[in-house]
Amino acid sequence: MTQQAEQAPPTPRARTPKPSGGTRGRGAQSPYTLAYPLAFLALLLVAWFLVTLGGLVAPYILPSPVDTWKAFTDNAAYLWTHTLVTTMETVVGFVIAAVVGVLVAVFMVYSPTLERTFYPLILFAQVIPKIAIAPLFVVWLGFGASPKILVAVLMAFFPVVISGISGLRSVDPELLELTSTMGASRLKTFWKVRFPAALPELLSGLKIAATLAVTGAVVGEFVGANSGLGYVILQANGNIDTAMLFAALIIMSALGVLLFAIIHVAEMFLIPWHASHRNRG
Repeated sequence: MTQQAEQAPPTPRARTPKPSGGTRGRGAQSPYTLAYPLAFLALLLVAWFLVTLGGLVAPYILPSPVDTWKAFTDNAAYLWTHTLVTTMETVVGFVIAAVVGVLVAVFMVYSPTLERTFYPLILFAQVIPKIAIAPLFVVWLGFGASPKILVAVLMAFFPVVISGISGLRSVDPELLELTSTMGASRLKTFWKVRFPAALPELLSGLKIAATLAVTGAVVGEFVGANSGLGYVILQANGNIDTAMLFAALIIMSALGVLLFAIIHVAEMFLIPWHASHRNRG
């Protein structure tokens, strides 16, 4: 028995698996692979060009990519000036909605009375079409930037509040009980436990709010403005200048995508540990 034990082969030592090159550091890579959307966008451009080149659609209904690009280049300064106006209204409205929305979510989570009082009112205000109440803001606040910013705030406010409440309530109750047992104050529990746990859902709500803020600013410009992308769209529509209209729509979409991307990059730095940043090829 002793000889057999001595002759027995040694048990192989367990090895710690090394991260493969294909999965290592994926959380630090691009938030998504750009090849697929770029390829699809290229196909759309080709289809757009072929449809207009073949004369299948009248130019005043669907301008060609060449005409749209010409509208960009020939009116670059004009479009840039109005883009800055809409960008300012969007960013200011989004920031106000984000700050106020987070504060309202915190107060509602910590005070059920406030939630029962104001949550139905917030829901009621959300379901009202903003295009219907935007003229009232123009009457009350004039034709400056204030009514456009207010519409952007109303558009972006609701998703911030909803995501904030959901995120702040997603904390494990046992973890909250543990912090209370250890003597942590409510403020310290909020900064160390509740707020970090709410960041994934809150940032998702901020992404939605950023795109809605662009829509809100443009809707406000539709009602009464002499500047901004909404004003450009109305003027182009009145002049049946679809190339300029398409150019303004593309800029408006690019502005929303840019704000979304900025928040996504901030999300990667704030919550790099979250599952949404793993296994992305």
